[in-house]
Amino acid sequence: MQGANILLEPGVFPRLLQGLWVTVWIAAVSVGLSIPVGLITGWLMTLKNPIIRFIMRFYLDFIRIMPQLALLFIAFYGIARMSNWNLDATGACVLVFVLWGGAELGDLVRGALQSIPQIQYETAYMLGMSNWQSFVHVILPQAVRRLLPGAVNLSTRIVKTTSLAVLLGVVEVIKVGQQIIDANRFQYPTGTLWVYGVIFVMYFIVCWPLSLVAHALEKRWAND
Repeated sequence: MQGANILLEPGVFPRLLQGLWVTVWIAAVSVGLSIPVGLITGWLMTLKNPIIRFIMRFYLDFIRIMPQLALLFIAFYGIARMSNWNLDATGACVLVFVLWGGAELGDLVRGALQSIPQIQYETAYMLGMSNWQSFVHVILPQAVRRLLPGAVNLSTRIVKTTSLAVLLGVVEVIKVGQQIIDANRFQYPTGTLWVYGVIFVMYFIVCWPLSLVAHALEKRWAND
């Protein structure tokens, strides 16, 4: 239990909370920017134009096949430096997470839109609605119900994936934990478990409410 005393060292918890703030900030910005990217991507995936659909399919498959870590290295060490683009590690993380989140959300949007029966469109037209009116008042409310639970789950995945930012040197909660462990390695040899235990609890506190929301939405709308 002596290793637990590492948590009592001055500045440990404030530093961990500061690192958690960086993690949450990266995740929140990435999720926020992923929404318009995903909505546009999902809409483009439903178009009948074969060229557009091929481009969107290639984008989605490329993002899914490539590990997020490889994408981070390509963005930060490859594209940014080769093109003399002044992109720091945090910016590279946000860029990759937005591209990844936008692709995944786009597929969710596509699935939600295509799951609406064709008769819903036909009924709206028979009632004299325009394409825009039928989309806003008939299609969109149903699509949102199908989309939201998966979108919330995607948000939790983005939060957890931000841990990869440590490999680019971003001082998020994992990096702060490593710094605390290294600084107290000889004084608290068993402190590693306690520091990472606190980090686990922090991730749990952030992700668990999102998981509850997704589960509640699925349960509620499944019975409608």
